This record gives sequence, C-alpha cells and structure tokens, in this order.
Amino acid sequence: MTVIKRDGTNVDFDRSKIVIALQKANDAVEENEQITDAQIEEIADFITEKKKQRILVEDIQDMVECKLMELHKYALAKAYIIYRYNRALVRKANTTDDSILSLIKNSNKDVMEENSNKDAVMAATQRDLIAGEVSKDLTRRVLLPEHISKAHDEGTIHFHDADYFLQPIFNCCLINIGDMLDNGTVMNAKLIESPKSFQVACNVMTQIIASVASSQYGGQSVDISHLGKYLRKSRDKFTKQITEKLGSQLNADQIKAVVDHRLNDELRSGVQTIQYQINTLMTTNGQSPFVTIFLNLKKDDEYIEENAMIIEEILRQRYEGIKNEKGVYVTPAFPKLVYVLDEHNCLKGGKYDYITKLAVKCSAKRLYPDYISAKKMRENYEGNVFSPMGCRSFLSPWKDENGNYKFEGRFNQGVVSLNLPQIGILAKGDEEKFWQLLEERLELCYEALMCRHHALHNVISDTSPVHWRYGAIARLGHGETIEKFLHDGYSTISLGYIGLYEVTKLVKGVSHTDPEGTEFALKVMKTLRSHCEQWKKETGLGFGLYGTPAESLCYRFARIDKERFGTIEDVTDKGYYTNSYHVDVREDIDAFTKFTFESQFQVISSGGAISYVEIPNMRHNLEALEELVKFIYDNIQYAEFNTKSDYCHVCGFDGEIKINDDLGWECPSCGNKDQRKMNVTRRTCGYLGENFWNVGKTKEIKARVLHL
Repeated sequence: MTVIKRDGTNVDFDRSKIVIALQKANDAVEENEQITDAQIEEIADFITEKKKQRILVEDIQDMVECKLMELHKYALAKAYIIYRYNRALVRKANTTDDSILSLIKNSNKDVMEENSNKDAVMAATQRDLIAGEVSKDLTRRVLLPEHISKAHDEGTIHFHDADYFLQPIFNCCLINIGDMLDNGTVMNAKLIESPKSFQVACNVMTQIIASVASSQYGGQSVDISHLGKYLRKSRDKFTKQITEKLGSQLNADQIKAVVDHRLNDELRSGVQTIQYQINTLMTTNGQSPFVTIFLNLKKDDEYIEENAMIIEEILRQRYEGIKNEKGVYVTPAFPKLVYVLDEHNCLKGGKYDYITKLAVKCSAKRLYPDYISAKKMRENYEGNVFSPMGCRSFLSPWKDENGNYKFEGRFNQGVVSLNLPQIGILAKGDEEKFWQLLEERLELCYEALMCRHHALHNVISDTSPVHWRYGAIARLGHGETIEKFLHDGYSTISLGYIGLYEVTKLVKGVSHTDPEGTEFALKVMKTLRSHCEQWKKETGLGFGLYGTPAESLCYRFARIDKERFGTIEDVTDKGYYTNSYHVDVREDIDAFTKFTFESQFQVISSGGAISYVEIPNMRHNLEALEELVKFIYDNIQYAEFNTKSDYCHVCGFDGEIKINDDLGWECPSCGNKDQRKMNVTRRTCGYLGENFWNVGKTKEIKARVLHL
C-alpha cells in the first residue's frame, strides 16, 4: 500500500508504525485499560490486509480508533487520540524539510515537472519553488478546511496554484496596456511617461509585462493594437525631422521613401525588443513572463494600417525564431501569439489575407499563432472579440457604469478543477448515482472556489502597485482595498474539469463522440455550467466554466485513480485523462470533424476553451493548412495546431530524425528526445501526401510522414 501523508507526499505502508503508536498509547494508561501485544498485532494485521493501493494516513488512524472502541478500551482510544494530536503538533512545527531538501538535490520530480516553463535546477527558480513548498504546506494544514485538503490529496478536485495561495495575489489578467501607455505608469516608484515613439512604447510594454508577471502567478495578455498609434507617432516624427532638415533638397516621394525606410527600421527594432526582452527577462517567479500577445486587426481602428505592419513584423520574426546558445534559430516559448481571423483576413479575398498566409506559414514551422474566429466569438460573447488571458481562460462580458463593455484591466481570482472520471468510477455504471455524486462534488468545488475568493478580501492596493495603483488593473489610491473588483462579475473565478471522454465511457459505455455519449456529455457540461450560473446569481461573483489546458493535471488525476482503483480499460490504463471536453487522441477522427464536434462544447465552456489537432510537417503543404484555417473561421471559436515533424525545436536540426523504440523521435544533432506517440498525427488530420488533403479518411500516411 501507498500511504498519503498530510503534506501530500506518498510513502510505503509500514505496519510497525501502527504497532509503535499503540504501544506508546498502552504505556500511557492503567494496566486494566491496556490491550495485549497479540491484540496490537491483530489491529495492525487488520489494516495491512486491506491491501488498498492508496490510503490516507488519517483513514488508517480512524480504523485503529474504531478497533479500540470495539474492544471497549475507551481510555486507550483517548490516549491514542492524544498521541495522534501530539504527533500532529510536531508535524505542524515543520513539514517541509523533505520536499525542500529534495528540491535542492533536484530529486523532487513532482515539483520539477509541475511547470514546464521553469528550470527547477536554477538557483533563481529554486528560490520561488522553495517559497511555493512552504505555501503549499501552510495551505494544506492551516488555510484550507481539512475536507478540501483531503479532496485535493485524493484527486477528487485539484486546488490550483496552492504554491501561491499564501500570498494576496490572483491568477491571470488582461493588462490595460492602453491606459498604461497613454496615461503613463509607475514602476519601482519611478514615473514612466507616455512614450513618444514606437520603439520606446515597445520597451515600456515589456517592462510592464515583467512587472505584472512578478506580482501574480498566472498568465497575462496584451492587445498589440494599442501600439499602432505609437508607430504613427514615429512616422510623424520622422516626417517632421526629414522635412525640416532635407525638405529643400528632396521632393515629397523622396521624403516618403526615407521616412518609410526609417520607420521600417524602427518597426523591426521595436518588435525585436518585445521578443528578446520577454525571452531574456526573468521575473521573481523564476521564469520568463508568461505572456500572450493578442493580434487583432479591428476594422474600425483608425490605426489599422500601422497595426497590420506590426502584426506582420511580429509573425515574420516569430517565423525566423530566436537564436539559442549554439546560435541556432529555435522557437521561443513566449510570448504566445493569438491571431484573430475576421472578414478582412480569413483567406476569402480580404485585404489582409497576406498576413494570415504568413501566420499559417509561421504555424507550420513554429506552432504559433493560435487562432480565434471573430465570427464565432461574436456569436458566443454578445458581439465582442477579446483576448483570452495568458492561461487561456476567458472573461465573461461585463459593462461599466456607462454601459460600455470592458475586458482589459480585468482578472481571474483562481481555479479549482473537478475530476470527472473519478465520479464515473465510483458510480460503477449507475447513472443515477453518478448525478448524485456529481452534485456532491460540485458543492465541494464551490466551497474550494469560495476559499480562493475570500483569500483576496481585505487586500489593499499597495500589495501590487503596478496592478492596483498604476493601471494594469486599476488606479486606486494608497491603502485602498480591491474589494469592488472582486464582485459583480468584474473578475472571474473558474471551475475547471478534466476527462469528459472518460466519464462518458464509464457511465454510458461509449465515447462522447457516439450520439448516445454526446447527449450524456452535453448534459454533464450543461450541469457544470448551470451550477456556475447559479453560484453567480447567489453570490454576485463571476463564476465561469473553464476548459483548462492543464496537461499535468490530466496525468495527476489518472495516476491517483489508477493507484486507488486499479487498471480500467480505456480509462486509467492510458496513464492520462483527456483534457476537458477534447476528443481522445486515439479516436479515428479527422481535423475538420474534430473541430466541428468540439465547437458545441466550447459554447458551453465559456470561461475558457481551446481545441487543437495534431498535424504532420506541413511546411511543404501550406495550402492544406490554409484550408484548415479557413475552416476555423466558420466553425470554431478558438483552435491551435500541434505538430510532430522532422524539425528539432531545441537545436534547429532540419534533417532525418531517428525513431526510437517508443515511436518517439531523437535528434541526432543535440540528442533531444520526444516520447509522444507518433500515431496521433495520422489519426487526427487525414494528411495523405505532399499535396493531398483528405477530409473524411484517415488512411496511413505515405512514406515520409509515416517514417516519423
């Protein structure tokens, strides 16, 4: 058996600890209240014979107490309880030694792999992780109610970001970058005035991003359209300078040519500033800023031409990549890019289709950008188009006192996710029992979410001046509380969920892509959504249903359930649960059908939803990828591509990749390995050759792609 300790760590079951605890309790009572050594051994044997794969230490101790009560040894039971209490006091004095020391020794695998954006070997990162271990410990033992901590440890729910819960900070946000640039801001008690040029605006923006990232724990997003006016300021400045200096020597066309040359140089330098600063700055979280750049060409924007130039340059530089320590161009992790498809750039003859073609070319090589359909988003969000937050969660529409929609300057208070497959396992095929258990666990989620909300009460603006006093969220005065931003739907609070596919298999016996399964899955989703709406109505808080892309959580829930319930075919045997509402990667479905099917769940999961397909190397077949992007515009709100190609994103090697025994690949240049299964590719896109895109079939891919 594996025993789950109070701090969440796992240890092997040791029956001798039960024996020792009972012997010490025996010594504390009168002889007539004691039990014999044989009875002690019987109690230890009773627990040992349970042979559970996972058991909480509290459950072991409860069983011991019950056995003592059965023997009518009430004084001994009391002594045992006192022994437990005294041991608990010792534990409360210090419970983080092992986890912190193992982190320093680089042997704490769970912590080291929890965030792929952090290098847990680096001292600067370890400093943040050490603080996180202390926060998690206090969260489990002191800050959260015991039953919520227990539910987290058992994999019933996941209380996200417990490593930051100790601090009065929130999850993620949309920075009000327009206000901060136009009206100035303050960082480190230094006034930053409104920029007078594009390059300075880019520099200020990256400094804001780094400052914001250091004072929250989730992602952030900035709308790049606010930079258009500053590119025009640079153009006007260059035009004035050159006209004053060379106006008598040059005609209008010549002046324009010189201005254009200088402006293009400033444009390249400004965008390069964004890319390199974001990738070289390190926040106090021990990582690069977790930031998303929103690329949206708004048709009514007076600076649309300047913004088209900026977006084109961002995509061009992302396509080129950034040099690693070996001087090879690689794909940077940040900033993440989200590109909006609208009437004028959806590859149907629009004015800005040329930018979308560059975006597709960039996706084929660098995986970014992700795509948002303005058409579908307007249908789902009261006619609005806005960026997801860095963590990919979406805000709910909210209007200010003047009736105007507002998205920038808003944030998410936190996330709690529900393990749907575990409910299906416990229901044992009984659908009535499933719905009963779902109701109970949703109440548990509500309690946990309210813990996140209450943790932000009484927070004052000085805890993070860049957020609350200098414009990222608000412009409060010194010492003001943030209370008003927690209520009335201004900020969101998210219910996440994992494993809709698996719970459908468990309860209905079919995939949620089967008509019977789809009906059940939609009912589950609508139940989750209706609870969020009901909680919002009762509390005035901005509850939302969030299709979280928490890949590590998919593995954590599956691992816990396999240890607890054993191997269940097509559920725990895979080693992972399917993310949110997604189609399982092993299903035989093409990309177009997958997007169409998943779009019906995105509408329900309005607090955050992203769909993706695995594609082969499409750099030599961009027409096929363009067809898929056109399809996104008409059919699904938010989508991205994953690819498995003969291109190493670590060192840039662009040759033949060696296939290892696990059907993963290994780069012969740098040794980088990827153990992901290659058969995912041909089952999700239907790519059949160099210039052939088959929408409805999933035959074997021809030689070159099949080789991967």
